[in-house]
Amino acid sequence: MRIIGLTGGIASGKSSVAALLERLGADVIDADQLAREVVRPGEEALAQIAAAFGTGVLNGDGTLNRAALGEVVFADPEARRTLERITHPAIRRRAEERLARLREGGRRTAFYVAPLLFEAGIVSRVHEVWVVYLDRETQLARLMARDGLSREAALARIESQMPMEEKRRLGRIVIDNSGSRDELEAQVTRLWREEIDREGGEQR
Repeated sequence: MRIIGLTGGIASGKSSVAALLERLGADVIDADQLAREVVRPGEEALAQIAAAFGTGVLNGDGTLNRAALGEVVFADPEARRTLERITHPAIRRRAEERLARLREGGRRTAFYVAPLLFEAGIVSRVHEVWVVYLDRETQLARLMARDGLSREAALARIESQMPMEEKRRLGRIVIDNSGSRDELEAQVTRLWREEIDREGGEQR
């Protein structure tokens, strides 16, 4: 099975591209969704996070307080690495389970969406990488608008990741999302036809 890694920077539009691919018929496994699953109450990773960072990162009902945890890990690189040591193995196991099911079902192509594909050193999990790209100022403006962040807070999140220009150089396919939604949809549709659906219904 051909596994395509889909990555990019924060607020670059990975989820939008993934949604367009799904609409075209792609099988998509989203690492962010898996990350939410592995920190649900009762999951081992959540217990490890509480042990490492204290109960201040939990809500009153025992669920993860993402905002509180984010304030800690985006301000402290070592704290971020501690979090990643907890969550990345759990995400990997869940991703492997999903990919195995697709493989057993005879699927020929799957997209693995991961914002930290390069940073986490998991490029070996995929056969090729597609990068959703934004120039820095557009990325910053969209992140501030999306998450209601100050410029400083948004920059801290952007700078915790590999620079977009470097990701752009590492991708086999680059999807430029600096334009309109219609322009993005046209790019993704063209790539689907040229790269995935060349023989018509290749997915199935």
